[in-house]
Amino acid sequence: MQWLAKFIYFKILGWKVVGNTDFSKDEVKKAVIIAAPHTSWHDFYIGVLLRAVLKVKTNFVGKKELFVFPIGWLFRLLGGAPIDRHTKENKVSAIAKLFSEKEEFRMAMSPEGTRKKVEKWRTGFYYIAKEAKVPIIMFTLDFQNKQNKISEPFYPTDNIEKDFEFMHAFYKDVKGKIPEYS
Repeated sequence: MQWLAKFIYFKILGWKVVGNTDFSKDEVKKAVIIAAPHTSWHDFYIGVLLRAVLKVKTNFVGKKELFVFPIGWLFRLLGGAPIDRHTKENKVSAIAKLFSEKEEFRMAMSPEGTRKKVEKWRTGFYYIAKEAKVPIIMFTLDFQNKQNKISEPFYPTDNIEKDFEFMHAFYKDVKGKIPEYS
């Protein structure tokens, strides 16, 4: 399957990947991976192709409404898990606990929490990484340059403002599929 993913990703779609592509190091066997800007459903297949190209197993959560027939089985097969966003359950703790239960676990998330334009990122991914004591790895969905740029692992500190400044700088000038939502 990797050859097919590479053919589609590189040859048919014309994308490239730059930055940290070595996920064999122990420190990246567990990580929160944030993908931005998340502006379109096209982001999903680019991410699926990228993980196949890099041979990196990742998981993701999505609103439970996505996990219904007929497409729900595919999302589960691809590593997805439904989440009910309307319950009072502490989602950060529930997801952080998954990291301690697995030898290798990478959770891919959108910091925006939606495909629409947002003024401010959500913070759940950040607190999941802190609570699970795992790094954050950033990657871009840059449709303007047809490029996925991947960061080195970044461990959140106790200064959320500075950490968010650092992460926002990584995504500076990156344009999603729908630029006005970037």
